[in-house]
Amino acid sequence: MKSDNRRQGIMDFLVDAGAASVDDLASRFGVSRMTVHRDLDELEESGFLRKVRGGASIQPSSLFESDFRYRQKQAIGEKVRLAAAAVAMIEPGQTVIIDDGSTAGGIARHLADLKPLTVITNNLAVIQDLAGAGGINLIALGGQYSKKFHGFFGLLAEASLRSLRADVAFLSSSAIHGASAFHQDQEVVQAKRLMMAAATRKYLLVDHGKFGRSALHFLTDLKAFDAVFTGREPEPGMRATLDAAGVSLTVVADKD
Repeated sequence: MKSDNRRQGIMDFLVDAGAASVDDLASRFGVSRMTVHRDLDELEESGFLRKVRGGASIQPSSLFESDFRYRQKQAIGEKVRLAAAAVAMIEPGQTVIIDDGSTAGGIARHLADLKPLTVITNNLAVIQDLAGAGGINLIALGGQYSKKFHGFFGLLAEASLRSLRADVAFLSSSAIHGASAFHQDQEVVQAKRLMMAAATRKYLLVDHGKFGRSALHFLTDLKAFDAVFTGREPEPGMRATLDAAGVSLTVVADKD
């Protein structure tokens, strides 16, 4: 097996498993442990995984955000509820921004019922979902494609956002610490901040597992959003912190 194919195979396995040991990978792909280490070094340098003692992981940390394919498989039911609830914030004829996150991206499947709409996004999954959809004026942000985030970032995307205005923006974040949102990647943070600046109203969609986490880069205080949607009531101490900071929290609980 060629090295590129093997490294893709390692990533495919980690997307399902989350983590794996060097020994497991060596056995699975029929190569030496040294070869696996070289593969993991290459994948880590490209930002696709993080090496841990005895193996590798694509689970998030304060410095590392997971591959989008892994994130798409996490808290699926909760993300569906959040997207469905957030759609109530949109009216036909408006301009909507959707960021690269898998949670905010779930809104796209609901938009056909609200047409006409203009949708601005750097999220390739949203672009693919809405391309050619009747009644949707789709504005795809340019920029450098990130395979890890499945979206477009960098100077071109940022320049486009500075020239646009929208009625509402839907964002996601990888970590909520105290009453603030954080993210591991500075380029992603910059794009999200410009989306917020371009929109009259701003909503954050985060599954409950994001609360109590931290990441390297400060994104914004949560009170900057008109509302924060999550799928489970935070623990009492965390809820008190959010209320004291003036955060408008909407809990979209599972009805089952």
